[in-house]
Amino acid sequence: MNQSKSIYQNLETVEEIKELALNYLDKYQPSKKSLQVYLFRKAIDAQSNSVEKSEILKKIETVLTDLEEQGILNDALYSELKSKNFLKRGYSLNKIKQHLYQKGIGQDLLKQTIEKIQNDHTNPDFYSAIRICKKRRIGPYRPEANKEIFYKKDMGVLARSGFSYDLSKEVLALDLKQLKIFEKKL
Repeated sequence: MNQSKSIYQNLETVEEIKELALNYLDKYQPSKKSLQVYLFRKAIDAQSNSVEKSEILKKIETVLTDLEEQGILNDALYSELKSKNFLKRGYSLNKIKQHLYQKGIGQDLLKQTIEKIQNDHTNPDFYSAIRICKKRRIGPYRPEANKEIFYKKDMGVLARSGFSYDLSKEVLALDLKQLKIFEKKL
């Protein structure tokens, strides 16, 4: 039997690591840190114990630098696309910031991304909170009889979504006439 070699069996050279990175980039749009973690895990799994982790990290860093120079890997583009996508889904600015920070986006780039969102949109958190309410059918989208009963639950949903207490209170206090005005801007 002729066994075919898997790409994960040999990750000893920079070219092999780069090939793995390009295959991963074909499927996903990761941040630099996410790609680095992925490549490191695969390289550790493929290597024997004789190879030093520092050598693997140097090779991975070489590949990442090369991909950045070619424009294939771009954290600024990643953060912009993810933040716009999250904003459409109803994420608060706090939640967007936290997610991007966990993905390894630097503080300066994170600050620029959030400022860009705030400049492009008027009160993005307010409209995101309305999106969450509409999606979950809470707050102003509940029947009038159930609003008081589920007020604390609705506040909890908005708080876990990253919205401030004052903003949550404001959104939950909207009536249907006001809501229709704001829905047009969604």
